[in-house]
Amino acid sequence: MARTAVLLVDAQNDFFPGGALPVPGGDAILPAVNALLELAGTRGWPVAASRDWHPEDHASFSTRGGPWPVHCVRGTAGAELHPGLALPPVFTMVHKATDRDRDAYSAFEGTGLAAALEERGIGRLLVGGLALDYCVRATCLDAREAGFEVALVLPATRAVEVHPGDGEAALEALRAAGVAVLAEVPR
Repeated sequence: MARTAVLLVDAQNDFFPGGALPVPGGDAILPAVNALLELAGTRGWPVAASRDWHPEDHASFSTRGGPWPVHCVRGTAGAELHPGLALPPVFTMVHKATDRDRDAYSAFEGTGLAAALEERGIGRLLVGGLALDYCVRATCLDAREAGFEVALVLPATRAVEVHPGDGEAALEALRAAGVAVLAEVPR
C-alpha cells in the first residue's frame, strides 16, 4: 500500500471569516482539519501545506483586472496560515502564485511538490483546505494527473461558491477524475 500524506490547501487567514476573501463557513473546517492533522501525527504521516504567496500587484487581483480582491499578499497577516490549525512542528510548506503576472490555483503548479512527495515515497494524499471549487479542486486534479491516489475529506473543505452550484460541480469533476470523496475524517 502506498505511503500516505496529508495535504492542507491554503488554510490562510484571508480565506476565513474576517479575511479579504472569506469562504462562507470556512471556519467550520477547523475541527476536521485538526482531526486529520492529529491522525497524521498518530500514523506518522508527513504533512504538506500550500499557501497563496502573492506579490502586491498580482494578476488575479481586481486592481489589475483579475477576478479576486487583494488577498494573501506575501508577508501580511492575511497570507499566514490560520492560528487555529494544529500543525505539527515539522511540515512541508509550498508557496504558489508567486509570479505577479501568472495565477496558480494548484499546490502542484510551479512548486516542486510532486517531486518532494515522490522522494518521500508518498503515493496517497488526504486533502483538505480552501476553497473547494478553486484551489482544492485544482490541487486534487493535478495530484491525480501526477499519479497520486487522492481522497478529499469533505468536512475539511468548503466552497467559495462564486456561482451557485460551484461546490457540487467541483465534487463531480473530482469524482470523475478518480478522487475519492470521504464523508468524514478517516480513523
